[in-house]
Formats: sequence, structure tokens, C-alpha cells
Amino acid sequence: MIVQCDLCPKYCMIKPGESGDCRIRVNIDGKLSAVTYGFPSAAHVDPIEKKPLNHFLPGSSIFSIATVGCNLHCLNCQNWEISQQDPVDAVAFDMAPSEVVAQAKRTECVSVAYTYTDPSVYYEYALDSCIQVREAGLRNVLVTAGYLNESPLRELCKVVDAVTIDLKAMSDRFYREICGATLAPVLNYFVVCKSLGVHVEASNLLIPTLNDKDEEIEALCRWIKENLGCETPLHFLQFFPYHRMRHLPPTPASTLTKARQIAMAVGLDYVYIGNLMDAESSTTKCPTCRTVLIRRVGHQMLENKLVEGCCPDCKKKIYGVWK
Repeated sequence: MIVQCDLCPKYCMIKPGESGDCRIRVNIDGKLSAVTYGFPSAAHVDPIEKKPLNHFLPGSSIFSIATVGCNLHCLNCQNWEISQQDPVDAVAFDMAPSEVVAQAKRTECVSVAYTYTDPSVYYEYALDSCIQVREAGLRNVLVTAGYLNESPLRELCKVVDAVTIDLKAMSDRFYREICGATLAPVLNYFVVCKSLGVHVEASNLLIPTLNDKDEEIEALCRWIKENLGCETPLHFLQFFPYHRMRHLPPTPASTLTKARQIAMAVGLDYVYIGNLMDAESSTTKCPTCRTVLIRRVGHQMLENKLVEGCCPDCKKKIYGVWK
């Protein structure tokens, strides 16, 4: 019996013994099974800033897990060895949701990230882990491309504290040709998370010649401001040649700096460059009085002057989760 998967906008029709586009959701005897449930292929302790998240528990460590598989097939994917891998070929280890909690506590992390590939495809594992992580008094973070249908997203948001979403371009053509996906569901993912009170940050990887024109960057920034609010942090990220895009050069620092200037001119309050060792573009300042609030170098926080989540000088409340 053919089974339809309703998890993501691809709505895969899966024949017996076969998998959906993500590789890990398999039709076994007429029942859809997520075959990587409880078997991550990656588990690490990261600084929260690496996700990237600059306004969520800054300076803390986060326990990060991922299974193989993804419902996007980005030509530039830096984690393609696991995101595009078949489960039968994967090296994985046994880690039930209860063990995710135990490992997070053992490593003195205050939150857990579902990351590296995309938690949308290992949804049941992420959801069950999120529930137990919350029950243990820890926080949950999704690092995602945001390609998930609204109903399962709303259910997941009940136990998620923060999301950092990769908005790849304001172009449906880019999503179709570079990622094997579509734009509209990603935009809806942002709006739903924000409406449900989940902490939201956005990232945009600038790829030379593909999504780095000034007008494209401005359109993306305007959409964020108009639909999510000017307080939503935006991280511009530097592209490096990976996977099937080794023919393109890394993003010039000047492009990233110009993108940040465009975003600030549009009116976004918190704009960062995620992977340049540049103090100015990693510093959090009060959007009202420009007082330096948080200083960073790379993924390391050096100083945090916030007082109860507010600017110490003008008392403006700063968007984020601070304790």
C-alpha cells in the first residue's frame, strides 16, 4: 500500500519498502516509519552562538544532535556527508530521548539543539526529545531550514523555546534550483513561530552570483521587518565552497559588510555577520542609545552588560531570552 507523508510540503507518495525524499521516512508494511528514531549520527557540545543565536542564553553551552537525512538538497550544503546520506550507510549510535536529557545534563548544558541536518525530517525523535528536555527543566532549540507543514510545526512549537531559521533567499527560483524546495512554506514557518511566542532568529548565507545582489538582500530584510518585526536578529553568513558548489569563491568580506549596512538602513535592530572575526559585526548594541550591551569575538562572549534583559543606560527591553 502506498503511503503519503504529510510532514513537509513535498507530500511524498511512498511505495512499500521505499523512502520519501528525505531518505529516512520509510513505508514498512503500509506504515510510515522514521527509521533514524533514537539513532543520531552526530552529538556535540557547542557554544550557543554557533547555531547562530545571539539573543538566546548568550555564553551558554548547548548539547547538539542530528540524525542523517534532510528534505532539502542544497548544492552548497556543508553537512552533506550526513544530510544526504542513506540511513543504511550511516554510522549512528543509540540515544533515546531520555539519554538526550542525560547527556545534556552530564555535559552541563542548559539547552538542546536539533541541528546539523534538519529536525523537520526526524520530527518524532525531535518532538519526543523536546518533551523530555522540557520536563527536565532545560530548553529546546531548532536549527532549521524551516521546511515543515504548519500542523506538525504548531505541535512542535509547544515544546520549543527558540528557532534559528536559514532564509536562503527571497526567491522561489533559488529554492527550486539550489535547494530542491519552495519559498512560501519557509516564510510561513517564520510567521508561525513568531506568532506562537517562540524566540526567532534568522540567518542568510550569501553565495556569490546567486543571492548576493543588493536588491535581493534589501527585499529579504524588508520582509523580515514587515512580517517578523525590526527586533528579529539577522545573521549574514559567509559561503565557502562545499559539496556541489566548489566552483564558486568564498563570499568576500566586503559583501557581508555591505549586506549588514543594507539591513541596518532598512531598519533592523540587530544585524550580525556570523563567521567573520570582526568585533563590530558581532557586538550587540542598544537600538535606542547605541550602548554596547554584549561583546563577542567569534563564538565567544566577552562581556554582557544587560540588566534583567534591558539596556543599563536607557532601560530599553532588548528582544531575547537572557536567563
